[in-house]
Amino acid sequence: MKGLGAVPSIFLPPLCVWAFLTGCSAPKSDTASASKKNIELTIRHSQLRGFEHGLSDLLEDFTREFPHVTVKSELVPWDGGEQYRLYAAGFGSKSDGFDVFAQDVVWISEFADKGWTLDLSDYFHQDDRNDFLIGTIEAATYKGRISAVPWYADAGLLYYRKDLLEKHGRPVPKTWGQMTEASKAILLRENEPGLSGFIWQGKQYEGLVCNAVEFLGSNGVRILDDQGRWGLEPRPRALKALDFMQALIYQHQISPMLVLEADEESSREVFQNGHAIFLRNWPYAISLFSRPGSPIRDKYGIAPLPHFEGQASVSSLGGWFLSVNRFSKHPAEAYELIARLTSAKVQKMLFEKVGYMPTRSALYEDAELLRSYPHLAALGGVFSRATARPKSPRYTQVSAVLQEEISKVLSQSKTPDQALTDMRRRMQPLLE
Repeated sequence: MKGLGAVPSIFLPPLCVWAFLTGCSAPKSDTASASKKNIELTIRHSQLRGFEHGLSDLLEDFTREFPHVTVKSELVPWDGGEQYRLYAAGFGSKSDGFDVFAQDVVWISEFADKGWTLDLSDYFHQDDRNDFLIGTIEAATYKGRISAVPWYADAGLLYYRKDLLEKHGRPVPKTWGQMTEASKAILLRENEPGLSGFIWQGKQYEGLVCNAVEFLGSNGVRILDDQGRWGLEPRPRALKALDFMQALIYQHQISPMLVLEADEESSREVFQNGHAIFLRNWPYAISLFSRPGSPIRDKYGIAPLPHFEGQASVSSLGGWFLSVNRFSKHPAEAYELIARLTSAKVQKMLFEKVGYMPTRSALYEDAELLRSYPHLAALGGVFSRATARPKSPRYTQVSAVLQEEISKVLSQSKTPDQALTDMRRRMQPLLE
């Protein structure tokens, strides 16, 4: 998804990473006897902003480890929709013009269902999978087969103005009710016209689905169940979550009307400029909030998203995964490349250099990282509870229905009850 994990480009000098890769903790494979014939691998991915030099060095180091292999890096458009169309066209023609590719988490089920990705079960063994965040492995698995290796991840967070909470004696909210109450109290006492309570992404786009997964999940309901069937049951819980999303704007009035057009960046700017008490966004914002000159540099904190009473916090899982093109002529070598690029050492580098969140659990407990990035401990808890968006081979159509119906709830064009009824009617044919 465009914009959900990106950070501004940072100059990165060439890295000498060979020492990192020898003996690194990468998923193990059984490709020691791979053909020694000279081959070329092509990896397709969008720009890793701030890590361009680092990636080039990693690919060169791979060639030093496997002298018979050269690797070509091929950039695809930054926009997720353009990427999807590019991949679909290539797979549709059974192209072997690329071997490894980075894919958005929401494409995994569809690509696997259509037979476009290689089943990695014989390469990516269970003991290796155990090193990764549970949610990322679940997202990479479709109908019992794993077709992707988690590379870097995203999860929804609650950002809060710790200075305002401390000033007014309010704890960090754990429930939506507590957040609503704190917002109203602080807004009343601050009496600042430009200040809002809670900013989130209510625009009709993919980000709205991520927000909906969190609101619904935090009341104990999922959009689809594990078998890809309608899952918004019990209905009263789903209705309560949708009603609350609407009420934030019109009844509680702690979310301004601009939320209806807000995406990640516009909502981030509102919070960073000091105009909101709470914000839902992705981890990429941390580096921007912490920059010298940021109006809230020392005034914000992060926490798990709130939940409804008696339920648990849920964060929408985002991120990018590496897969092997099923039509590749060199699947064994392609997996070896994936193994190196998803190793613990490389993920640590990606986090330190450009803020991409690791998919390996141990890095959230890494003593060296925690000394430099104390917020990582809180993020570990969030990522351990991250939930993937609905898994369906027709996810694109499912997402479109969700976006349209939930947008009508937020604009008060439909009641939550009517929208939920229409949602099920429109989605049912897509789930059969």
